[in-house]
Order: sequence, then C-alpha cells, then structure tokens
Amino acid sequence: MTTHTQKQGLALGMSTLAFAFNFAVWTMFSIIGIKIKSELGLNETEFGVLVATPILTGSLVRLPLGILSDRFGGRIVYLVQMILVAVSTYGLAFATQYWQYLVVGLFVGLAGGAFAIGIQYTSAWFSKQRQGTVMGIFGAGNAGAAITNFVAPLIVVAWGWRAVPQVYSIAMLVMAVAFWLLTSTDPRHVEHKAGRLKHITLAQQLAPLKDARVWRFGLAYFFVFGGFVALALWLPKYYITEYGLDLKSAALITMLFTLPSGAIRALGGWFSDKLGGRTVNWWVLWICLVSLFFLSYPPTTMTIHGIKGDVSLHIGLNVWVFTVLIFVVGIAQGFGKASVYRCIADYYHDNIGSVGGLVGVIGGLGGFSLPILFGVAADRIGVRSSCFMLLYGLVAIVMIWTYYAVKAEKMAVLANKEGLRAAMMKEELI
Repeated sequence: MTTHTQKQGLALGMSTLAFAFNFAVWTMFSIIGIKIKSELGLNETEFGVLVATPILTGSLVRLPLGILSDRFGGRIVYLVQMILVAVSTYGLAFATQYWQYLVVGLFVGLAGGAFAIGIQYTSAWFSKQRQGTVMGIFGAGNAGAAITNFVAPLIVVAWGWRAVPQVYSIAMLVMAVAFWLLTSTDPRHVEHKAGRLKHITLAQQLAPLKDARVWRFGLAYFFVFGGFVALALWLPKYYITEYGLDLKSAALITMLFTLPSGAIRALGGWFSDKLGGRTVNWWVLWICLVSLFFLSYPPTTMTIHGIKGDVSLHIGLNVWVFTVLIFVVGIAQGFGKASVYRCIADYYHDNIGSVGGLVGVIGGLGGFSLPILFGVAADRIGVRSSCFMLLYGLVAIVMIWTYYAVKAEKMAVLANKEGLRAAMMKEELI
C-alpha cells in the first residue's frame, strides 16, 4: 500500500513532469515558427503574433483553471486539460494558412494553463513551511522549453516541422495516462468530498484580487515569467538573424537560457524559504537590471577622425558574451519565479488557486504581449536589441513600484506598533 509520503512524492514528481511536457508544447512555436515564417514570408511583427498566440490562451485560462482545480481537485482537471492539449496539438500539423496557425495556436495554448492546475494540486499535499521549495520544484517544469530546444530541431531535421506537433501530441497522451495511474486525489479535495472541509465561495476566492499587493506580484511575475517565456520564444530567431547561426545551433545554445532558468527554480524556492521571497525577488531585479543594460546596447561602429586618418571603433557583444549575459538573466528569472510564489504562499495560503491563477495570468500575458512588442520594436526601430531595451524599462518599473510599496507597508506596520504602544500606555495610566 502506498504511504502518504510516497503519494506526496508521486504527486510532486508527476505534476512537475506533466508541467514540463505542457511547457514544451506551449513553446514549440519558438522552433516550428521559424519554418512557418520562412514558408509564409512573415515580417517580425507577424512572427511575434504567431509565437505569442498560444501564450494568450495559456494566460487567460489560468485563473478559471485555478478556480476549477480548487473546486473539483487538480488531478481530474489536469487529466482533462492534457487530453484537450494533445488533440489540439495534433491538429496543428494540418494547418497551411497564417490564420489557421493562429486559430489552432489558440487551442494549443491551453497547455499554458497547466501551471495553475499543478500549483493547486501540488500545494495541497504539503505544509505551508515547505511551499517555497515545493513550488520551486514544480516550477522547474519551465525547463520544458529546453525540451523543445533540444528535441524539436532533431524532429525537424529528420521528418520535417509538421512531425513536431504529431510527436508532441502522442507524448502528451502518454503523459496524461501515466499521471492518472500514478497519482492520487489530493488530501484537501478528499476533505472537501467528505464534508469535513467546506469549499470557499467564488466571491471568497476572488476577494484577494482587490488587494493592490496581488497586482504588484503580478507585475513582477510579468517580468520574471513573461519575460522568460518571451525570450524562450524569441532567442532562437535572434541567434539566427544576429549571429548567423543555423536552426539547430541556435536552438541548442538557447538551452543555455531555458534549461538552467527552469531547473534553478527549485533552488530559488529553497532560498525563498530561507531568506524570504521579498529579499530574493529584490536581488533578482537588481541582477536583471544590470545585465539588461549591457544587452540593450546595440552593435555600434564609431568613426574617429584622427591625426593620421580615420579610426573605426566597434562596440558590441559577441555571441559568447551575449550568451553569458542571457544565462545570468535566465538564472535570475528562475529565482524570481520561485520567490514571487513564495510571497503568494505567505500572504494568500488559502487562496493559492485564485491568487496564483491571477498572477499566472498576468505573467502569461507578459509572455504573450512581449514577443509582439519585440517584433513591433524591431520593425519600427530597426534595432534587434530593442527587445532588451523593452525588458530593461519593464524591470525598472517593477523595481520602482516594489520599492515604494514595501516602504509604505513598513511605515504602516510601524504606525500600527506605535498606535498599539500608545494604547497600552494609556490603559496603564488608567
């Protein structure tokens, strides 16, 4: 008979693996989109819309899927979601026109909703003290983007790009069956079914969304997660156009961003448990701010009119320096994704489904909107590094809001303490 500890391990392991499979599907346009762009002759903006379309659906369904998971249990919701994703993904292989890719891409985007389901299902198995580490381990499923970077180019070379969604569809069905057979209903849902624990109402689930702090966490996640997804989609093409790499090389070197960023999230959760989510998140923002400053600077050639003639000076990042900086940003974002959800667990432990769902929606919308903005900026400005300029501005806004919000919270706490001390002194005098 399976013990509770074994059930915990299986729930965490299978949820993480299922999330990785979903994330691989969710980001497969980063590879096959390059082939579609070439076939259809798309510009940068159209390419941005193409790769971002699945991210839109994955973002919008996170909140309702989080609520459904709270209501019916994450296990059954996860199973149904994976089956629907498998069917939609298989249909992508038969699209031929731009609008068809966009429509089918919307259904494929349901894969992005796996995060909200998995967070609810996984968190229900563990105590509050372990939430940061557990959600960090689960969030390591982001490394599914690296699966696509490694596997998809090999499939494209062997059988063509249309084989990618077909192989992914079969893999997703196998994953769905394995998940159902190896996992159990979470303890929280068992308590609900037995009547020992009452379901909170929809109004109660949505009540925390009125708190400005939730939206601040959402904006931070817009950068650490949305920025990660956007770069995972954008980097293969960036390496091809900026540094002249072929598809296979570009995809493999992108793994130096996607794989560590996803895998390190577990360590980020552990650090967030030990040091506090707020502290870890603040360091993440500073590291990203510095790295993005250098990534934003476009390749520049200066001509200096010297005494003995003109002297040309070239300023720019070679492919290895660029990759190191991208690696640093990815690691920081991996820590940041974990620290944001550690903060959510601290403040909204009883509403992780709805609050985590909303924050996930906002983060996912970053993954949707940023690639489009990258494309628009590249078409309008004509500078490829404009995508990093946008991210630099975004992280600066997050830091400013976070700084003043935390300062206001500390002042409010101090004022409450002073008020309480004054009341106690008055009572002693009486």
